Amino acid sequence: MKIYTRTGDKGETGLFGGERVLKDSPYVEAYGTVDELNSVLGIAVSFITDTQIRNILENIQSELFKVGADLATPFNQPKLEARKPIPRIVPEQITRLEEWIDQCEAELIPLTHFILPGGTPGAAYLHFARTVSRRAERRVVTLAQNHDINKEIIKYLNRLSDLLFVLARLVNQRAGQPETIWEP
Repeated sequence: MKIYTRTGDKGETGLFGGERVLKDSPYVEAYGTVDELNSVLGIAVSFITDTQIRNILENIQSELFKVGADLATPFNQPKLEARKPIPRIVPEQITRLEEWIDQCEAELIPLTHFILPGGTPGAAYLHFARTVSRRAERRVVTLAQNHDINKEIIKYLNRLSDLLFVLARLVNQRAGQPETIWEP
């Protein structure tokens, strides 16, 4: 299989199920931003040696492929779903993110001030990933205004950005890197 197909040379791409859309469609903006988030997480993982945190992040990276597939598959298409089921984001995945947040926060000193993003390279990239997750969430909200999508994705991305924030703090704390408090 070749990496290039030439099918997108006129500015279009195909969604799962065959529908052709412009490459700047809300579908592509949403799943493209999720793909970008996954790449930023890959950079973060390359700087993080903590096995527990790496495992969480690699699990999330795998799950983000499901988020992308969910977004690239128009929702409620019975013919497509019957032929080849697409993994959809479900509430249990959101609950697991919340459990990870709770575990991380139990180890962290509670925040009393805003902090500046940064610290170790791994933590800095997790802060960056958090902002990309927020942008992905905004793109999905835009998509949902005119298209029927899996609403669990919005919750998932919202919770994921929270998890990335506490993971960035945890990476810094475990590395002995103090947080920089924002001074207004």
